[in-house]
Amino acid sequence: MTTKEQQEQLQNTIWKIANEVRGAVDGWDFKQFVLGTLFYRFISENFTRFIEGDDESVDYASMADSVITPELKDDFTKTKGYFIYPSQLFVNVAKTANTNVNLNTDLAAIFTAIENSANGYASEHDIKGLFADFDTTSNRLGNTVEEKNRRLAAVIKGIEKLDFGKFEDHKIDLFGDAYEFLISNYAANAGKSGGEFFTPQNVSKLIARLATLNQKTVNKIYDPACGSGSLLLQAKKLFDDHRIKGGYFGQEINHTTYNLARMNMFLHNINYDKFDIALGDTLLNPQYGDEKPFDAIVSNPPYSVNWVGSDNPTLINDDRFAPAGVLAPKSKADFAFVLHALSYLSARGRAAIVCFPGIFYRGGAEQKIRKYLVDNNFVETVIALPPNLFYGTSIAVNILVLSKGKSDASTQFIDASGEKFYKKETNNNILLDEHIDYILQIFEKKEEEKYVATSVDNRKIAENDYNLSVSSYVEAEDKREVIDIKKLNAEVEQTVKHIDTLRKDIDGIIKELEG
Repeated sequence: MTTKEQQEQLQNTIWKIANEVRGAVDGWDFKQFVLGTLFYRFISENFTRFIEGDDESVDYASMADSVITPELKDDFTKTKGYFIYPSQLFVNVAKTANTNVNLNTDLAAIFTAIENSANGYASEHDIKGLFADFDTTSNRLGNTVEEKNRRLAAVIKGIEKLDFGKFEDHKIDLFGDAYEFLISNYAANAGKSGGEFFTPQNVSKLIARLATLNQKTVNKIYDPACGSGSLLLQAKKLFDDHRIKGGYFGQEINHTTYNLARMNMFLHNINYDKFDIALGDTLLNPQYGDEKPFDAIVSNPPYSVNWVGSDNPTLINDDRFAPAGVLAPKSKADFAFVLHALSYLSARGRAAIVCFPGIFYRGGAEQKIRKYLVDNNFVETVIALPPNLFYGTSIAVNILVLSKGKSDASTQFIDASGEKFYKKETNNNILLDEHIDYILQIFEKKEEEKYVATSVDNRKIAENDYNLSVSSYVEAEDKREVIDIKKLNAEVEQTVKHIDTLRKDIDGIIKELEG
């Protein structure tokens, strides 16, 4: 099945399920049931393949729970991080979903059992609460048990029909594609709900490639505002597991999105011992100070959110912010995330961060932070992207690329906002692989390209009040029609002569008529 066919099948299935539950479940809340069910099916099938190996004579789903000894359960849990009994598998629940009068409570018990199976094991942190947002007893599914069960069955039977073979062999990003489809079809809440901000897959791919370009190995990769984990997972697609040696790290403040990120790790066959996603406020309670430095950092932090800033006098002494000598404004935490990422970056690494354009030209504390970044030669490149790439906003964002290992004291500026850098598709613009390759080529070569890219000596940037706006350094192409003044004057002169001739002719005709 091709990528397009898989995407169409997924979207058609989700839309059919949506029609089944329409009127009971809010459009945006609906995503929890679809994504949760996708995840439940995945870990069931993944665990089954682990138990069976490649032995066709073994059929785990048909076994009785009683054949699993405590020793076997312990051994399997240590390896996989969780345990699922045969009766708890998605395939067995799906068989009776339409007739099971206890479906909602049975599912709740199964999810609790899967989470509890990790208690006391090294994987407990990664498994605990995974299904917290998949509330099968919620009144959002209906007011009666019958209504809840009918709608849960519709979701389960719909997901059961998806035929992709092995999840990890998919040509598409199952979670990412499902997420984007749900977002695009519920535009009222698109992209932003409960503090989350989704990074489209094509933008994620560009950011991940920027952060890892020309790195043969990466010790660890980190996203300080990881959302559903799409940026980290794009890096996995670029590298095999042996090239990202220490695994994937992320922190997320929104509980729902935090659970999605952990699910997404498992869904992409990243074992519990190869990732660590933390819940909490990265700026005030960072979780991975002991893991730094990171060779690759990717992030799309929330734009211009409020934070405590100068109201907390101890923050100016924080190792992350102290070197700049000033804190990001309380109403605009953008540079707090930037300084955090810089602090966690290794000497050989690179950070690629999506930023709101205003931080590159405003004065005050933000100008002082830019001064710190430029004077210490940490800014490798600023890239202006096309508008309307993100759901729910038409803002043309920038990507800030930070590096501690630069050899020259200049900063590259790339204007990738023009029409040759994107394709318009329905209500949004998208970056195709050819556009991403073009941007990466410009970024890597650091060569001048008229109207697109230039490198500017940091002293010149200092003279320009540390302005880092791409438009301040890359000349915009004037697409207005070039007018040949001499030719235009000649044409005007001929027109005037022609008018004079006509007037004389008209005067002659009038005289004849009067005579």
